[in-house]
Amino acid sequence: MKRRIRVRFLVIACVTALSLGLFATRGINLGLDLKGGVQLGLQVVTDDAVRGVTDRAIQSLEANAQAVRNGVDQFTVTNTDSAVLSERLRDWDASPATTDGVPTYRMHLKPSIELQIRNDAVVDTMHVIQNRLDKLGVGEMTIQRSGKLDAYQILVQLPGARDPEQVKRLIHTTAVLEFKLVDFGPFPSVETVTQNYGSSLPAHMELVSDAEHRYYVVERSQSISGSDLKDAFRSHDDTGRPAVGFALTPDGSRRFGHLTEEHIGKLLAVILDGHVQSVAEIENPITDSGIIKGGSGGFTSKQVDDLVLVLKSGALPASSHYIQEEVVGPSLGADSIRSGMRAACVAIVAVIAFMLFYYRWSGVNAVTAMLLNIAILMGAMAYFRAVLTLPGIAGVILTIGVGIDSNVLIFERMREELREGLSPASAVATSFGRVFITLVDTHLAALISATFLFAFGTGAIKGFAVTLLTGLVSNMFTSVFVSRTLFDWTLVRHSRGGTLSI
Repeated sequence: MKRRIRVRFLVIACVTALSLGLFATRGINLGLDLKGGVQLGLQVVTDDAVRGVTDRAIQSLEANAQAVRNGVDQFTVTNTDSAVLSERLRDWDASPATTDGVPTYRMHLKPSIELQIRNDAVVDTMHVIQNRLDKLGVGEMTIQRSGKLDAYQILVQLPGARDPEQVKRLIHTTAVLEFKLVDFGPFPSVETVTQNYGSSLPAHMELVSDAEHRYYVVERSQSISGSDLKDAFRSHDDTGRPAVGFALTPDGSRRFGHLTEEHIGKLLAVILDGHVQSVAEIENPITDSGIIKGGSGGFTSKQVDDLVLVLKSGALPASSHYIQEEVVGPSLGADSIRSGMRAACVAIVAVIAFMLFYYRWSGVNAVTAMLLNIAILMGAMAYFRAVLTLPGIAGVILTIGVGIDSNVLIFERMREELREGLSPASAVATSFGRVFITLVDTHLAALISATFLFAFGTGAIKGFAVTLLTGLVSNMFTSVFVSRTLFDWTLVRHSRGGTLSI
């Protein structure tokens, strides 16, 4: 008996030391509402991703096929047959639209495929933002979807952010990289473009400009995009100025080589975020690598570093714009901490006073288990790098209540067993054995609820769910294992089984 109690105390001591050590060395990550920082809401323009898929579908057609994109998710194609379309464009619905005896088909992206592309664009955007902020060194961030599923919105929370503008610039740099064939240019003004092409451009052309406000007419469908990049790195142009080197994926290399081989002597524009960065004549086939120049003015060293960072972390599949911006000052966070800690301390003191008054020395047992429960909870949160929010403090307080409730169930059962004439040792063993199943039921139900809160809740709800989940698990250890050990130790210290102060 004594040896078993010593082993149990050794386990409790190890768990306590580990929890306190983790809390002391790693600390607790504070959420936005406690630490201050920046909260941003972004609207992802998923039309960009769908448009990119449409352009790639056009590029996959045979050279003699004539295709014109006439919508985000649709285009018209001639000089081909339905068998070729069915084989190469399985994600598209084709409807005949023959005019003047020329076989023509209207292609429309299947609704299920389009929905998947839009959702993937949001998920990919979240991953790219995560990668960019990781490289910037912003820790303890929260990046998640917000609003309705068809709203395609993202919530970004950055506790402790020191330079919100830098973070916003890094997130908002879309780095949509495109390589497009130039039909004509440069033009000094839009008026000269109109004089050359008339009042409107052909359907398969579009107008873009560079940093010097010169205008180029380029093919609307993109030949190569940022999604074809395998790597980006610092380089230099022919004059020794900073530039960005890039390497393409195998599929991108194949398509780029085919494109440049067929259009030797023509101009190719490198377009970043809708602005022409450089235009060069295709002198020979280009396959797996190249250089992005900074136009006539060139890139600065800082611009090259930023562009390499953005391209290496992944080009955003779609552009986005801010729909919400909220800056939480650290003073507000400090006030929240003080209020939350004050509430927690009042709750703990009130619970301790009640337990000692109502259950006498057995109350000391419950208080010890409660304090150890808090220590384990803090240690677990430090180990998993969980973020403590203001609702999370409420979860800690609720955990205290659940822990004390578990002890109350055991103690009241113990009183009943003693009134039935059982010895103290038998009352302890019977009470813990019979109440254990009840505790498992109640804790399991709460765990399921907390799991759903964590899975589907927003940032604040997640903070509450994290502390509740962790606290429920640690409470089963303290209210059963620790409390039972303390009772057994108390009984062993007294001869002949001793008595219980309950």
